[in-house]
Amino acid sequence: MEERDCPSGSYFVRREILDELRLDEVAQKGTWSTQPPLGERVKESLRCSVPRLKNTVQSWVPVLEWLPKYSIRENAVGDLISGCSVGIMRLPQGMAYALLASLPPVFGLYTSFYPVLVYFIFGTSRHVSIGTSSLISIMIGSATERLAPDSNFIVNGTNSSVDFDARDASRVQIACSLTVLTGILQIVLGVIRFGFVVTYLSEPLIRAYTTGSACHVCVSQLKYLFGVTPARFTGPLSIIYTMVDICRLLPQTQVPELVVSLVSLFVLIVAKEINDCYKKKLPIPIPIELIVIVAVTIIIHFCDLSTKHSIDVVGMIPSGLNAPQVPQASWFLEVISEAFALAIVGYAINISLGKTFALKHGYKVDSNQELVALGLSNTVGSFFQCYSVTCSLSRSFIQENTGGKTQVVGVISSVIVLITVLKIGALFEDLPKAVLSTIVLVNLKGMFKQVMDVPMLWRTNKVDLLVWLVTFLCTLLFNLDLGLAISMGFSMLTVIFRTQRPRYSVLGLVSGTELYLDTESYREAKEIPGIKIFRSSATIYYTNAEMYLEALQEKSEIDIGKLLTAKNKRKEELKHKQEKEKKKENAEKKAARHLTNGAHYLKNEEKASERLNGQSQVNGAAISLTETSANGLSKGNINWAYQHDTTMVNSDSEAGFRDDDSLKQASHRGDEEKEGRSSGTRTHSIILDISTTGFVDTVTTNTLKNIFRDFGEGDVDVYLAGCQACVVEQLETAAFFSELIPKTKLFVTVHDAVIHILQKKQQRDLMLDICCNTQM
Repeated sequence: MEERDCPSGSYFVRREILDELRLDEVAQKGTWSTQPPLGERVKESLRCSVPRLKNTVQSWVPVLEWLPKYSIRENAVGDLISGCSVGIMRLPQGMAYALLASLPPVFGLYTSFYPVLVYFIFGTSRHVSIGTSSLISIMIGSATERLAPDSNFIVNGTNSSVDFDARDASRVQIACSLTVLTGILQIVLGVIRFGFVVTYLSEPLIRAYTTGSACHVCVSQLKYLFGVTPARFTGPLSIIYTMVDICRLLPQTQVPELVVSLVSLFVLIVAKEINDCYKKKLPIPIPIELIVIVAVTIIIHFCDLSTKHSIDVVGMIPSGLNAPQVPQASWFLEVISEAFALAIVGYAINISLGKTFALKHGYKVDSNQELVALGLSNTVGSFFQCYSVTCSLSRSFIQENTGGKTQVVGVISSVIVLITVLKIGALFEDLPKAVLSTIVLVNLKGMFKQVMDVPMLWRTNKVDLLVWLVTFLCTLLFNLDLGLAISMGFSMLTVIFRTQRPRYSVLGLVSGTELYLDTESYREAKEIPGIKIFRSSATIYYTNAEMYLEALQEKSEIDIGKLLTAKNKRKEELKHKQEKEKKKENAEKKAARHLTNGAHYLKNEEKASERLNGQSQVNGAAISLTETSANGLSKGNINWAYQHDTTMVNSDSEAGFRDDDSLKQASHRGDEEKEGRSSGTRTHSIILDISTTGFVDTVTTNTLKNIFRDFGEGDVDVYLAGCQACVVEQLETAAFFSELIPKTKLFVTVHDAVIHILQKKQQRDLMLDICCNTQM
């Protein structure tokens, strides 16, 4: 540290130097000290800020953190095999799920390419496979068909001719607008650290919602299997109306398409079962979807079945990539509800699956960064005619099972999709849409198996079962967005009801320990005589504060109203007795004054009789007067003729009255204690165990104050135990502690409160017994 003399009163010392002075040295030594020179300080600040800037950039762009550490020797082979397997799956699923979104199949391939590359840069999960998803596709399809139905594109006023090109172009614009709005919502939620919103979507809710959505997907694909064209229904009960219409059109079934569908279903189901049975022995799963697509396309093309039997095929697939286009903002108001539902559902599926894999393989997934990564994937993809994406359950399991280790798998699979779009996409023009529908249906197997949650939840948790059933029925009967909103609302209601109706219990001590457990659930727990330990299983706040007070009175068997009424009655009786005593005392004073006057009269008579009768008669009169006075005092009367110090008499009488009062009160308490002993030990202390309370609001504070006041007036001491530090701070802020409720009423544990009460009540035998047992 460089030191220089500081001339007294010099004015050249500037403000920035004064900020660096050590004032104590200036005051004591007359010197001033500076930090290192400016250049060194700048270098030091840069050294400090560069790592911080690096960490910030890496947190927002995770690829910069893990890619430089990528180990080719450990990860390259597994990522290459997994990438090829996932890429092969992306081709049929991309085209098939595009039909769910009511879009041409090539847009499913676009969606399998661009968003995957964006997630590679910004995502934190190593095993989820971002891209097309059946659930998200059906939600997109509900919006596109609602806003661009076939009836809006009738040519020449005939019902049989529809301008499919114009319809598809309009639906693509709607899907892109919906996707970019979804992405913006996800980015905003991620930036403001709103990733916790997914915690409100419980696992039963998500599984029931995906199961109900699978039913919508299945119904939407039946028209391709049977080759019929049902009417488009929207709004509540649309799935029922669609099923009725399909049943009505069954006589018009196209037999060739039905045959192709049944054969494809049989082959896909058998191959899937083989993959499941021998997944540990097979190096990679059999790419049965791609095999079926290639085989059926070849048969249809060379046999010219699409022309001879009017089989509905994919049609022209343009080669190459389209130039980016800005989505139309005019659709935003029309799709805002669907965008919010897509943002929440897509993120919920992605983060739940990502955290499952992260827990299994021992790495961390940033929930907020995942929200941003998913939002950027949707936003960037929407400019390249992609629709909303999330992770796929089937592809993610394939990616993990085939040895995928990092996000490089997504890049490799995207390369396969790119090659298909650029070079070989046109070869799939004769692919029947019925085959794509069968691929969708077979991949729904896992979602339909979630119905087995019902018997499991019936055995384990009835409330979760109710959430599952309500979510499934709402999703099935209403639109997917409305069904999700109703389900989330009902799920939150169950949480409110659970906190409103918690379990209240009286705790007892387990012999030989310091544990205090519910006496109704544990036979080993025994109540301590005279002490009630009360606990709620939920946080005490405004919705259940009143019920907390009622349960406390019920469990402690102390009715505050009756207790206070009895106390007031005793006060009135005591007051009445005091008034009666005062009247009696006044009467005694009057009698004493009368006796005094009589004594003076007798004294005068004695003097007269002494003159007449002599000394003996005087002695007799004095004895008589003495006996009379003694008799008066024996009856509680005071002879004021012999009281010379009136101040002392008054003070003694008041003291006697107070002592008499205290004796009466003590006698009354003794009677109460006798009554308590006859029916069991009287409760003299209550301990409120609020260890389960995480916060307190104004209503809770007032309720606790009322409990201390009312029970205190009923001669019952109240104590708090197990308060968390944050709760104590909130109570202090709310001015809870005072002279009436000192902090000495607050204890860290229930056991500490019990020992304090026993010491206070001088129940040493019981205290020693408890202490000895707990130390054993």
